Formats: sequence, C-alpha cells, structure tokens
Amino acid sequence: MRLAIITGASSGIGAATARLLGSQGFKVVLVARGRAALDELATEIGDNAVVEACDASDGDAVLAMAETVRCDHGIPDVIVNSAGAGAWDWIENTSPQDSVEMMQAPYFAAYNITHAFMKDLLARRSGVIVHVNSPVSFATWPACTSYAAVRWALRGLHEALCDDLWNTGVRSCHVVFGRVSSAYFDHNPGTLERMPGIARTIRTVTPEECAEVIARVADRPRRQVVYPLMLRFYYWNHAVLPWVTRWLMRLTGAKHSPMQ
Repeated sequence: MRLAIITGASSGIGAATARLLGSQGFKVVLVARGRAALDELATEIGDNAVVEACDASDGDAVLAMAETVRCDHGIPDVIVNSAGAGAWDWIENTSPQDSVEMMQAPYFAAYNITHAFMKDLLARRSGVIVHVNSPVSFATWPACTSYAAVRWALRGLHEALCDDLWNTGVRSCHVVFGRVSSAYFDHNPGTLERMPGIARTIRTVTPEECAEVIARVADRPRRQVVYPLMLRFYYWNHAVLPWVTRWLMRLTGAKHSPMQ
C-alpha cells in the first residue's frame, strides 16, 4: 500500500485528494490544524485514513509528526502540499503581521513537510512532492500583493527543488489551478470582486477535478501542470508575450486610488 501525506486535508482540494487517493488504495495521512474536520473525513474514507492534527507551519511540530508517521506507517510515496490561506488586498491594507501569517501557508507549510521527509526520500531514491499553487505565482494582478508574494515563494521552492533533486529519483511537481469552487471565497469576502475580468473566461473547477489532476501527477510526475485548458492558454501567452497578459490583468483588475 502506497502512503500519501496531504496537508490542508480538512477541506477543499486537500480533502478531495484524500478521498480520491484513499479510494485508489493509498493510505492517506490527513494533516491540518483542526482535528474535528479530519476525524470526520477519516471516518468517511475508512481504514485507509490516518489523522495527524498538526500546524504544518510549525517546523518542530512537523518534525514530531513526521517521526510518528515514519515509525507507524513508513516513508511517504507522495506528499501533497495543498495547505493555503490568505486574502487579497493592497499592500497598505495588509499589516506586516498579516503578511507573515500568509507566509505560514502555503510556503512554510510546504517547506516544513518537504524538509521533514526529504532525507528519507533521497535514501530510498523515490517519491513525488506535489505543490498546489495559484496562477498569481506566474502572472500577478492588482490588489493581492502579499498573496502573490507568498505564491511566488512556493513556486520558488518548487523550482529550487527541481534542481536539487535532479537525478535522485525524487520529483517535485507544480500544479496550478484557476478558480476552484471551494469555500475560499466565502472565507475571504471581497476577494471575488478583485478578480481580474479575464478570469471570467476560465471555467471554475471543482475540488474533485483538482484531485483527479493531482492523482495523475502522483502516478506520472510532471514538472508542471496548469489546469484547466483556458488557464493553460493564458499561461503560455504570458510565457511568450508577458506584456500582453500584464496589460490585460491591469485593465480588467481592481483599480487603485488613494481613497482605498
């Protein structure tokens, strides 16, 4: 039985991925801060689920959790870094403390989990690490300064790992999704209104669709996957003609004024 560790497993993409991998025969270790939601999900999944309530942004707590997993279940075959949070806003409306808190997840959560198991993966010469990210990690838009910086940090971790892990048998994979029909926008009022207008041309995907993409990447690792198709078109457009994408984002995004 293959072992998968999933952060942010209490809801959204993380929970959907845990359900799918559990149904595919993985033993899934569910990681998030809140135990109640994890216990409920574990009951739904059944015997293939293990609950490890842990704040993944706390490096010492992650090391302790990793030792428990290592002793009780072994070394993970797949790590899915899907923990993430943070509201979109202008920099003057985002306090330094708010920015630090946004860095905790996804960046430090992904860093800590990856760090905790890396020596094991390298010794075994196999393993897949999947980082779940946002389109803002490539093309920024107005009114999401700290959120964008954090997502670029996560992408930077992935890119650095790709170089570190060359020819080791361990793979780092970067999966970028557009708007997802999760509770994120409910928990961050005002965010939807700041979404650039061109985002309306990209269909909203479900957490279950995202889980299917992640499961495919776990089975057949790829350096990067952008989903859905229209988002991939904008990604390639940004790679070839970045000024066009930047212009569209600014034109159709939130407008800055001294009164805001």
